[in-house]
Amino acid sequence: MLYTLQENVNNMSSSNEPARFRAANVVAFVLVVVVNILANLLPLNGGTTASISDSYPTLIAPAGYVFSIWGIIYALLLIFTVFQALPSQRDKPFLRQVGYLFLLSSLANVSWLFLWHYGQIVLSILPMFVLLVSLILIYLRLQIDKSNAPTLEKLSVHVPFSVYLGWITVAPIANVAAAAVSLDLNGLGLGEVTWTVLVIIIALIITLGVIVTRRDIAYSLVLVWALVGIVVKQFDNQSIVLTAGASVAVIMVTLVAVNLRSMLKRQ
Repeated sequence: MLYTLQENVNNMSSSNEPARFRAANVVAFVLVVVVNILANLLPLNGGTTASISDSYPTLIAPAGYVFSIWGIIYALLLIFTVFQALPSQRDKPFLRQVGYLFLLSSLANVSWLFLWHYGQIVLSILPMFVLLVSLILIYLRLQIDKSNAPTLEKLSVHVPFSVYLGWITVAPIANVAAAAVSLDLNGLGLGEVTWTVLVIIIALIITLGVIVTRRDIAYSLVLVWALVGIVVKQFDNQSIVLTAGASVAVIMVTLVAVNLRSMLKRQ
């Protein structure tokens, strides 16, 4: 009898899980959007997120227009939030796959904002990496570009997290660079130009790995967007421009080649 009672309790708890996940995702989205808006409208501690970034100039920083991608990210996350809240999605596996990770990523995002705006640049690295890890876990658990999810689910769930992760793959690099500037470190001992070129190459390798294993167009185009922004911002620095420009070319060629090969295999 006790076993049956416990089993019933477990079943009830399991059946309520999707509802809790859906509610958590709505709370997470509202929280991160409201805090981001207020941080720049008030602005928090007297400076916008971009103005604080400008006070720690680095060669890895892209042109200002590149940061408009946040508008795209939040629009896509809104689509995800609305989609997952629809009655037709209440029992879908992706809800358990995302779980509370989106809430964790949003709490990390908000924590980063407060630390960044209050000048704790070094400490802000921690929530930035928590954000990165939580998005990587979501990406892997959703099996993006490897699952047989319906097209609408891919567009409403997979694409938002591909774009978000693509941008947050770059953001910790810029965060560490800003922290180095705040500590008066010159390119972390390598020289700023050398360090920047090395970071671009690392970003290229990561992107190529995602293309080869996932054929993820959305993720790859975000990295292209960021690299083109670096070219625009650092146009007078030949080494950085050549490295970033060549990386864009390699990413685009690889992306087309891998996806073309996949299409031909399916025929």
